[in-house]
Amino acid sequence: MSNIICVGSVAKDIFFPTGEGEFLDTPEDVTAQRKVAFEVGAKYQVEDRYEAVGGVAANTSVGLARLGLSVSCCGATGDDDIGLWIRNELEREGVDIGNIEIFPETKSDLSSILVFTKDGERTIFYNRDSAERFHMDASKFSGASWVVVSALNGEWRENLRNAVSGARSSSAKLVVNPGQRNMKDDPELLLEVMREADVLLLNKDEAIELVARISESPASLNDETFLMRSLFGHGAKVIALTDGMRGAWGYDGREMLRAVSRKPERGIDTTGAGDAFGSAFLAATVLGKPLSESLVWGMLNGASVVRHFGAIEGLLRRSEIESHLDDIAVEFLK
Repeated sequence: MSNIICVGSVAKDIFFPTGEGEFLDTPEDVTAQRKVAFEVGAKYQVEDRYEAVGGVAANTSVGLARLGLSVSCCGATGDDDIGLWIRNELEREGVDIGNIEIFPETKSDLSSILVFTKDGERTIFYNRDSAERFHMDASKFSGASWVVVSALNGEWRENLRNAVSGARSSSAKLVVNPGQRNMKDDPELLLEVMREADVLLLNKDEAIELVARISESPASLNDETFLMRSLFGHGAKVIALTDGMRGAWGYDGREMLRAVSRKPERGIDTTGAGDAFGSAFLAATVLGKPLSESLVWGMLNGASVVRHFGAIEGLLRRSEIESHLDDIAVEFLK
């Protein structure tokens, strides 16, 4: 049995870097303040394309495996060529694939991702088929020490509840990394689950969305320390919060920390940066590192991934992280 089980999405990602498209600022649309337009009927050639394993559970599993931890990926694929490719890639990385459910006559999940070379941002077109059929069997957690629950599909509420109860019945520590769809569909359920989280991983926008539902101080929602204290007060035991190039914050009820890069560098593709941060933060935590070093590990891994297309290629080994610890500055906050 693997020490860590990562539950959630598993897919194949295909990346198309492009300098085409006209960017439009639309501040009047609060949910989509920047858009990109392409000519209808036009064809755009890309110089190259890149293929990689994708999905939060898969990305996190590979990140943990590269850092020397025993990890199993728990998700779903179809019985098609894409599914076989995904499973082979995960196995090649040292990830246990015994908990991946294979559905017959089903398409594996696939994403096509436009990466805008101007700033490394992207737009994702995805299809979920096998993930929509996934059913969480909590008996798979027997013997695990950690359970990482990320973006879920299908009957995701039932799957989430099963994952939480399975982690608790197995005396495993629970890591929660909310998915955007889950956040939009049922934030109240995520707040309920957050009470059970030993580690909560999320970006600032996700933190604001959750805290806005439990706080009576809307003017403080842009304050990272306020966000983390609110989440801690709601039950999460350790919180790690990211905000792109601005850095990462951590709080465990004793220390409030911020980590920033001493060598900030804009990447070429932001896909998987959060997953890379999360896998390294968790690896350091599992290995007994202090909160400050866990933040440094996460920052280094995230900064490496954005220098490559896809969420896998830039994931670091432990020796690579340990040789660059001084690249990240950690500030103790009040």
